[in-house]
Amino acid sequence: MAAPNIVNVTTITGVTTFHAGIAVTTGGKGAVGITTVVSNAASSGKVLKINSLVAAGIAATTGVTLQYFNHVNHASAGSTVSIGMSMAVPTFSTLAIITKDNSVYLEENTSLGIFAQPNTGTIDVVCSFEEIS
Repeated sequence: MAAPNIVNVTTITGVTTFHAGIAVTTGGKGAVGITTVVSNAASSGKVLKINSLVAAGIAATTGVTLQYFNHVNHASAGSTVSIGMSMAVPTFSTLAIITKDNSVYLEENTSLGIFAQPNTGTIDVVCSFEEIS
């Protein structure tokens, strides 16, 4: 599990992904509802540079939590670090959680997971990143 040398890269691919309708019960962790936004496989040979992550409040105001997981499967609470905790996403508005000013690198076998706070409403998330190998 080694990260590639980002000074001597062969490929940089720009990627934008989205997840619509994230709610408290969305995702694979039951009531916690963690939705994986971006994941870097254990043997990918890549590092992912997250350039932006924007959450949009759909309908009622809700909150959002973004966490970094040092295991792609969100193995346990002990394997997480919060990037943003219980951030308010205004109704019918957006919140920039990650920007070029505070970009995040995902090495192999890591991921970003997001979940909505237990209020009404849902969120949409758009994430822009670079796959570097």
